[in-house]
Amino acid sequence: MMLLPGQIRHLCRPQPAWLVLGSVLALSGLGIAAIEGVRPVYGAIQLKWLVISLLVAGAVVLPHPKLIAKVVGPTMWVTLALLVLLLVPGVPRSVVPVRNGATCWINLHFMMFQPSEVAKTIFVLALALYLRYRRSYRTLGGLLVPFGLMFIPVLLILNQPDLGTALIFVPALFVMLVAAGARLKHLSILVGLAVIAVVMNVVVIYTLPDSMQLLKAHQRQRIIAMVSRVQGDNRYIKQTGYQQDKAMTLAGAGGVSGYGTDQSEVVVRLNRLPENHNDMIFAVIMNRWGLLGGSVVVGLYVVLVVSLLLVAGGKKDPFVRLATVGFAGLLFSQAVINMGMTLGLLPVTGITLPFVSYGGSSLLAAYIMVGLVLNFASRTPVMLARPAFEFDRMGVAT
Repeated sequence: MMLLPGQIRHLCRPQPAWLVLGSVLALSGLGIAAIEGVRPVYGAIQLKWLVISLLVAGAVVLPHPKLIAKVVGPTMWVTLALLVLLLVPGVPRSVVPVRNGATCWINLHFMMFQPSEVAKTIFVLALALYLRYRRSYRTLGGLLVPFGLMFIPVLLILNQPDLGTALIFVPALFVMLVAAGARLKHLSILVGLAVIAVVMNVVVIYTLPDSMQLLKAHQRQRIIAMVSRVQGDNRYIKQTGYQQDKAMTLAGAGGVSGYGTDQSEVVVRLNRLPENHNDMIFAVIMNRWGLLGGSVVVGLYVVLVVSLLLVAGGKKDPFVRLATVGFAGLLFSQAVINMGMTLGLLPVTGITLPFVSYGGSSLLAAYIMVGLVLNFASRTPVMLARPAFEFDRMGVAT
C-alpha cells in the first residue's frame, strides 16, 4: 500500500500533525540520551525499538480510517484474551514471567510484550467508535456502557497487578466524554463519587485489616510511605519509600542546569536509583540537565497535547476527532502521573514516561497512536459523511 496523492498533499501542508511528530521525536531523543547515560546497552536497544516503532507508525498511516474502524472490534477481543491469558493459573512462567510480583508481560522471545499497552490504544478506538453517533451518553444512565467498556480492561489490568496503567484509562474516558458532548453535571457527579471512593480507600488502608483491603500490599505501602513523608515521618525512606526518595533527591540535586553528562552518570550510579532507565527516567533527566531539562520535557508534552487537540479540532469525522482527543488524554495523564511520582507528588505506581522511558511495548504503542494521528490528519474531508452530534450551551443538538 502507498500513500494516496490526496494524503501526500495534506501531509505536505503546514499543520499541527507535524508538531505531534516533532515533539515525540524530541522526547524519544532525550530519552535515548538519558538511558545511555545509565544503561548504555539499553540505550542501543531503545534506539532499535525507535526505528521499529517509526516503521510501524508509517504503516499505520496507510489504511483508511474506515478500515481501522472495522478491525477495532476483533482487535479488542484479541487484546482482552491476552489480558486474560496473563491471569490464567498454570500458564508456564516461560510464557508469562513474574516480574516484581506482577504478570504483565508475554515472552515472545524477541521482546517482552505488554498487552496492556496495546489495550490503551484499542480502548480509545473502541470508545470513539461507540460514541461517534450516539446521544445516550447525554443521560446519566447512558454513561454505563462507556464506563463498562473501561472497567473490563481496567479490572483485568488491576489483577496483574498494574495500578499505574489502569489509572490512565479514567482520564482518557472523561476527556472523550467531554469532547463527545456528555453533560458536565453528570460527569461532575461521577468525579465526586470517585473522590469519595479514593478517600474511603485511604481510610480503609489505615483502619481495616489486610484481609479487608482492596489494594495489594505493596500498593498500600507506597501510599503510606508517601503520606508519611509529607507528614515529616521518614521511617519508610530506607524501605518502601526508597525509590521515590532517591528519585526526588537526584531530581533536586540537578539544580537549574544539571550535573552534565559525565558527572551525572557517576551520581546516578552511586545513588543506586531503582528503575532508572524506565519508570524513574525523569529523575535522571533532571539530574543530568537540571530544571531546564525538566522544563523542556514538560514543554514538549504541552506542545504534543495542544497539537493533538488542534488536529482533533480540525476534523469533522467523529471517530477521528474522539480518538485523537482520547490519545491526548492518555499521553498527558500518563506523563503527569509519571512525573508526579518522580517528584513525590503522587505515590509510585510503576508507569513509564511516554516516548522517553525504556521499553519496546510502551514505545511501540505510543508511536502507533502517532501513526494513527498522522493518518487522520492526512485525510481529505468526506463531503457526504454523517455529521457528529454537536450541542449548544443549552444541550440541544445542532
